[in-house]
Amino acid sequence: MRSDTLQVLLWRRALDPHIGRWSLPGGRLRPDEDVETSIRRQLAEKVDIKKLKHVEQLAVFSTPDRVPGPRVVATAFLGLVPSDVDPEVPEDTSWHRVDDLPRTAFDHAEIVLRARDRLRSKLSYTNLGFALAPDVFTISELRGLYSAALGYRIAATNLQRVLARRGLLEPTGQTAPPGRSGGRPAALFSFACKGIQVTDPFAVLRPPPAAR
Repeated sequence: MRSDTLQVLLWRRALDPHIGRWSLPGGRLRPDEDVETSIRRQLAEKVDIKKLKHVEQLAVFSTPDRVPGPRVVATAFLGLVPSDVDPEVPEDTSWHRVDDLPRTAFDHAEIVLRARDRLRSKLSYTNLGFALAPDVFTISELRGLYSAALGYRIAATNLQRVLARRGLLEPTGQTAPPGRSGGRPAALFSFACKGIQVTDPFAVLRPPPAAR
């Protein structure tokens, strides 16, 4: 999440096939590490991302012709970086809006959209919002993150009511610094749990009628 938009980190391929196209970060698994350890290592080494709040396996992509030449099977993972993290990235790497992707290598656009759909789904029935938000936040800030991820604007009061009913929010007893317009300082909250939990297995966050 960056600037109230859902974004994905891509880098330009330096080798054929598809040289110059944007692609998802990836690499080989070392003999002495599991997959999640490999993901965290490669992101830390290559693009300075050391703070992934959540990692989960997304899907296996195995279409025979997904990559030119010898067959390559890819296991894709969804990794979420909180909105207040701004890592330094090399010149060949950049954040891109998920709703406005550049030309990508292989089937990477399909993988990105599959990850977006997984995120949207899990925001409905789990506490996964903790992985997008800073450690402390206002309800207005949290509403912006959920709206960006879901692709439509949601009401802050409704979001707070739903999350509070599920026991996901904790008031910190602190307030945010007042803005330029003054007014009452906004209360700061945090997520009660910083690990993934299913909170309402049958819940679905739906857009308002005008947004459908």
